[in-house]
Amino acid sequence: MRRKVFAAGVVVVVLGGAFALYWFTPWKAFTTTTVADTLPAVATAAPTSPASATPPSASTEPANRLVAQGAFVSHAHETTGRVQLIRLADGRYQLVIATLRTSDGPDVRVWLTDQPVPTKEPYNIYGKGKYVELGPLKGNAGDLVYDIPTGTDLSAFTSVDLWCKRFSVSFGAAELRAA
Repeated sequence: MRRKVFAAGVVVVVLGGAFALYWFTPWKAFTTTTVADTLPAVATAAPTSPASATPPSASTEPANRLVAQGAFVSHAHETTGRVQLIRLADGRYQLVIATLRTSDGPDVRVWLTDQPVPTKEPYNIYGKGKYVELGPLKGNAGDLVYDIPTGTDLSAFTSVDLWCKRFSVSFGAAELRAA
């Protein structure tokens, strides 16, 4: 009888440990996944100089345009980097996350959201507002580019959040300010 109770206890401990490893993924505290997506070039206006003999030529080709930008504020995990909302020459929109550094966590998603960016706790406000999920975080370091779904009303969103769905907490967020 004692052996059966002991064996059942061992099974419970092993299964509980396996579940805890799956749920908390503690090894992610020590891993880094670097992404190097190609960032879209953004047109900048060429400065005009009075010393210039000829005016700069105006290109008739449409160019990628910076619509909004911001910098990450750390929340539950230290997060740095910048975000840019780009209107591509073909009319599509992309979100660029450049020079990102954050923790590698379980089930972290990239959200466009209507919530403000808090500078102190609570950091779980993002799950309460309107948002569009752009996809899972591709990596916790580097340059990442996400396509924004066609038809998204970008005027409804004021920030970008790195949201951990598993624990309902923000890793970091950036306010989108018009360029």
